[in-house]
Amino acid sequence: MTDEKHYSSPDIDVTFNGRRCIHTANCLRGSPAVFNSQRRPWITPDQASADEVSAVIHTCPSGALHYQRLDGGPQEQPDAHNSISVQADGPYFVRGRIHITNPDGRIDIHDVRMALCRCGSSRNKPYCDNAHLSNGFSDPGDVAERKSEDIPMDVASSLEILADTNGPLRLTGIISIYDSSGRLRFRGQRATLCRCGGSSSKPFCDGTHRTNGFSTE
Repeated sequence: MTDEKHYSSPDIDVTFNGRRCIHTANCLRGSPAVFNSQRRPWITPDQASADEVSAVIHTCPSGALHYQRLDGGPQEQPDAHNSISVQADGPYFVRGRIHITNPDGRIDIHDVRMALCRCGSSRNKPYCDNAHLSNGFSDPGDVAERKSEDIPMDVASSLEILADTNGPLRLTGIISIYDSSGRLRFRGQRATLCRCGGSSSKPFCDGTHRTNGFSTE
């Protein structure tokens, strides 16, 4: 990743990517001794155990925070199951074994946590940059239940997300999609999600990006 800063203790190295941060403040609430935005440096990982620091980082939905254990403890691992949680008036929170790319090859990213734009206005696409807070994007995060495939929950795979040029997010791989209340609404191996902000079938794409001027330049 680019734009990373490192904050280290003898037991753990924490990386922070400011361009990915959407200020959910999970870290500030989870361990204020370690994460304090009023202090410089704002991350001091020696103020808590590596177990505590790593546990808090796992709650970061955007993937702005990651860690490497230096004490022999368990390294960061993806969730056992790929999931997308649709946030009310906000982005997609994606967790799992994620690979994201686009047709011309400019993006080739592997990660375990991401917040992806669905309002259409982010200047850091495909990631959310909180543009939804100022552009009037409004959507309750409902997901109309669709027929799911009969895939047991103990079966998992990687998830490929194709960020289509000027178009939707095309998902391939076993994925569970949850609405903003946390209800599982779809489980399957393929889905196409809106990221222009205009679909009348949110979170699923209905082709509106072809007529509303959505651009991913």
